[in-house]
Amino acid sequence: MTALLALDQGTTSTRAILFSREGKALGSHQIELPQSYPKSGWVEHDAALIAEHAQAVIVGALKSASLQASDVAGMGITNQRETTVVWDRTTGQPIHPAIVWQDRRTAKWCADRAERSAWLSEKTGLLLDPYFSATKIAWILDKVDGARARAEKGELAFGTIDCWLIWTLTGGKRHVTDATNACRTALFNLDTQDWDDELLDFFGVPRAMLPEVLDSAADFGTSEIEGLDAPIAIAGVAGDQQAATVGQACFSPGMIKSTYGTGCFMVLNTGTQRVASRNRLLTTVAYRLKGQPTFALEGSIFVAGAAVQWLRDAMHLISNAGETAEIAASIEHTNGVYLVPAFTGLGAPYWDPEARGAIFGLTRDSGIAHIVRAALESVGYQTRDLMNAMREDAVPPKELRVDGGMVVNDWLTQNLADTLQIPVVRPEVIETTALGAAFLAGLQTGVYASLDDISALWAEQRRFTPSLVTNDAERRYAGWREAVRRVKTG
Repeated sequence: MTALLALDQGTTSTRAILFSREGKALGSHQIELPQSYPKSGWVEHDAALIAEHAQAVIVGALKSASLQASDVAGMGITNQRETTVVWDRTTGQPIHPAIVWQDRRTAKWCADRAERSAWLSEKTGLLLDPYFSATKIAWILDKVDGARARAEKGELAFGTIDCWLIWTLTGGKRHVTDATNACRTALFNLDTQDWDDELLDFFGVPRAMLPEVLDSAADFGTSEIEGLDAPIAIAGVAGDQQAATVGQACFSPGMIKSTYGTGCFMVLNTGTQRVASRNRLLTTVAYRLKGQPTFALEGSIFVAGAAVQWLRDAMHLISNAGETAEIAASIEHTNGVYLVPAFTGLGAPYWDPEARGAIFGLTRDSGIAHIVRAALESVGYQTRDLMNAMREDAVPPKELRVDGGMVVNDWLTQNLADTLQIPVVRPEVIETTALGAAFLAGLQTGVYASLDDISALWAEQRRFTPSLVTNDAERRYAGWREAVRRVKTG
């Protein structure tokens, strides 16, 4: 059997999934990843632990599928984007904990230079925001003793998580990334498809730190994992949302998908031409194959599934995420309760890093069910914020393909259709992020001849159509907009 391996390194877990050529999951292994919060708005990971977990889940997935490494045609890597690792090239040790994409410690630096945001957007398609890697790199260089001087001498390396994993899996032999991850650093020029010297100077990042940028399906090196019967070619790489776009087979302009994990990310394929958003969406590389980038518009929500984790771990209102559907369905509506989960600021289209979460509309009649339902509804409302922006920037979508762990919740997925007032389609394989990484590896290794081969494998599992009358949907959404207005700082 020829299998494809996907290594999916996310914000809260690391996992490996083995797929058949047809996209059927053959086996998997997952390990939860702890986060640390040193200060308000700061989020960090142990990069060395991520590397350790990556090797463990690969071994575990092979065991669960009763396969050997020699059965694997290639490995694809997909990852939490923007998260920043800086390490010593000689020892391979990180010089500081990984700064996670959610981290807001550089918000003031960005605010003080807000007048450069339009210039930055023209080059990168991004906004000047702590979300992206560039200010995280600069912060580490400025705060770790001697780091800047060492970086300028070429002694330190920077990478997003994909790059860090490739470095560790290849024993330090390859320092490479792909275009979908490079374009999320705020150091990558979308037009030249290369690192940009003006951006490097603006952020104070030495070029010597940066990896080589490859296509999304390319030769990224060969893994060296002790105990396996053969090395595994690393043949595909894409940031998590771009990988999900591939996994959802959104290969034609106008096709749109939204992934629901820790955050929520909506990606609209715009083809070979980059589209500049008028509504503070991001222009990004959806994938790059044979040197040709396909572009997309993206809207990023920082908190989706993380709101359910908060209900469970911080508030102790639920014992597991699976309870939320029944709890939400136990009441007809929230009775005017809105939860705005701006725990680490607001993402698109607001981009307010100083906003913080709040619950509005509580009365003596409010209970756990109202808050739980409001948390799930916030996912739909934030998705509609993005959809409205997409409609104004490009062709209005006719349907939305959804994926990620949250959409197994039928109540939440139906609520998305009701809130958006368009059909929402769930595929047979909802773990499309991992599947997309496997597909890219399959393209590079010849398992698939073209994107058409991949499109033919995509299948619909269930279609959710709006059941809420438009007037009710509009009234509820208006309440959400008022709640957001009250948490915004600008």
